Amino acid sequence: MKLSSGLGPRAYGLTKKTILLIVTGSIAAYKAPELIRLLVKDGARVIPVLTKGGAQFVTPLTLQTLAEEKSYSDLFSLTDEAEMGHIKLSRIADLVVIAPASADFIAKMAYGLGDDLASTLLLANKKPVLCAPAMNPQMWAASATQDNIKSLTKRGVNWVGPVSGDVACHEDGVGRMAEPTDIFAAIKSHFTASSILKNKKVIITAGPTVEAIDPVRFMSNHSSGKQGFAIAQALALAGADVTLIHGPVCLNPSPRIKKTIAVTSALEMQKAVEAALPADIAICAAAVADWRVKQTQDNKIKKAATPPTLTMQENPDILLSLATHKKRPKLVIGFAAETEKLEKHAAAKLTRKKCDWLLANDVAKHAFGADHNQILFLQKGKKPVSWKEMSKQDVAEKLVQAITTFFK
Repeated sequence: MKLSSGLGPRAYGLTKKTILLIVTGSIAAYKAPELIRLLVKDGARVIPVLTKGGAQFVTPLTLQTLAEEKSYSDLFSLTDEAEMGHIKLSRIADLVVIAPASADFIAKMAYGLGDDLASTLLLANKKPVLCAPAMNPQMWAASATQDNIKSLTKRGVNWVGPVSGDVACHEDGVGRMAEPTDIFAAIKSHFTASSILKNKKVIITAGPTVEAIDPVRFMSNHSSGKQGFAIAQALALAGADVTLIHGPVCLNPSPRIKKTIAVTSALEMQKAVEAALPADIAICAAAVADWRVKQTQDNKIKKAATPPTLTMQENPDILLSLATHKKRPKLVIGFAAETEKLEKHAAAKLTRKKCDWLLANDVAKHAFGADHNQILFLQKGKKPVSWKEMSKQDVAEKLVQAITTFFK
């Protein structure tokens, strides 16, 4: 008899999809029940596999109650092996999700160890794998961990996160597991868009540009790059060939992104974008500085009684240049950060920049660097559509769905 999860009506977006969810030894394991809840509500069948370390943070009963499926953990259980051996368990899944994926378990995967049920079934697995790492920032940055990540990426493992934030040991940095909603969005992306966007070439710009005044001073803006990075990751998970060109940010791009180019100034970004053409899709999410100093000083400008006069020069309009380029991508998408009259200014920008779509947001309400966004979506010849407030990962997923529909 199946247990009722009390979740109410299901959307069935993942109907007939079986997710094998491996929960490993990290404090972030406490988020696994919420991920199961989201997946089951969307119609997925979730089979939990709990490692010995994961069981220190969440119980098998919790996972199987929410999943309405038996929770597996013991490689040598005669009952489990008779009913569903590790070979069969690895075969029935459409996708294997490891959330959280500890540094120890990632190392096991990289070296092909098989000393428990979870690691053994991965050795027998032929289905796609999605990992959501969770660990101390220093552990994530360790060369051993990064080597393991690179090795697994070459073997086809997909990644969501980790993200920057406060971790359980009260240190701050990249290592925090992506939120369940973001992992859920990555899972949805895997099933909804991969065949249509597979190998589509995409150029994405993200983050700010920095324009030098002298060797110690510069002009820039508050863009964090979070939205552009989220879009790049979502498209990469959907099978697109992504080139991410970004200004100075404190973010680590997904290992699934095929090419990442770090730039500083608008001129450098324009050069990188030109070099990345031709492409099927261009998404200009970067907050490119409108102006730069006409003559950068070689030495630090000394403080004087009279403030210096800076002569400004307009920077290249990267979005407009893409939209009017002889190698114009089939779909050109821009972003607009406004502080007033959102629809009016966004509509004018859509026309002025000659792009196909424009995603506008009010940065007075949703500041740069925030984890959530609210988008006004504009398309040529159509009425603007307001998207409800959602996480930037969800915005990325919604945009990927729109792009998928465009290319159908």
